[in-house]
Amino acid sequence: MKKTILITGASSGFGLLLANKLHREGFNVIGTSRKPEQYAGQVPFKLLRLDIADDRSITSFISELFTHTRQLDVLINNAGYMVTGLAEETSGDVGRRQFETNFWGTVNLTNALLPYFRQQKKGQIITVSSIVGLIGPPNLAYYTASKHAVEGYFKSLRFELAQFNINVNMVEPVWFKTRLGDNAVAAEGQHIADYDAYRPRVQAATQKGIDEAEAPDAVVSAISRLIKTSAPKFRNPVGKMTGMILFLQSYAPKMFENAIHKSVQSVK
Repeated sequence: MKKTILITGASSGFGLLLANKLHREGFNVIGTSRKPEQYAGQVPFKLLRLDIADDRSITSFISELFTHTRQLDVLINNAGYMVTGLAEETSGDVGRRQFETNFWGTVNLTNALLPYFRQQKKGQIITVSSIVGLIGPPNLAYYTASKHAVEGYFKSLRFELAQFNINVNMVEPVWFKTRLGDNAVAAEGQHIADYDAYRPRVQAATQKGIDEAEAPDAVVSAISRLIKTSAPKFRNPVGKMTGMILFLQSYAPKMFENAIHKSVQSVK
């Protein structure tokens, strides 16, 4: 019997590419979007309405989901967005909204589906995090914090679910060409003059990373492999230099920090 795979945020970016690939490979793919009607007839897989930041939307989605399938083998938590801006200049409301989607939305949907996975005594939960969930670059404080929180939550959850034969895996991409950067939300908060010289440089450095990003094929392939692997690793960084970045942060932190500062200072 072919696996049923649920992918949140499947109307664009990694989610859409992955959903199309898995559909072509013969999996039963169910995707989610906040506005599925906009994509009617444009995708070959079933696309259901879901806003993970809305508890009522999650409740109604769960009810609808199991009218379309009797089993769920894999949940891929992919929905989310990015807030950019200096930490001190970002309002608390903007930061809380970032967490409502990236952290609480991801956690609440996962928890709503756990009873079904436990009843089956099997399943897999793959969450698309980010390399910033393992490091802390400037200009992305709240996005980084939300991804660190996701990493911590699922790091603990995997131990609790092992007894039910439920695998928990994280995927941590570097910058890849998706709509994440295009759809980023700029910080809304106070303007602090002390940052006037630094702000444009760090914003330019962030944009440079987005502009020079590679195609997202490697991330799609990495997630596809995780689904087909009998003993997948918990942590799965994807992209050029990820190994070096994490090595330097752990074993040569001063060198790592200097590289971050240099990347900002070198942008004109």
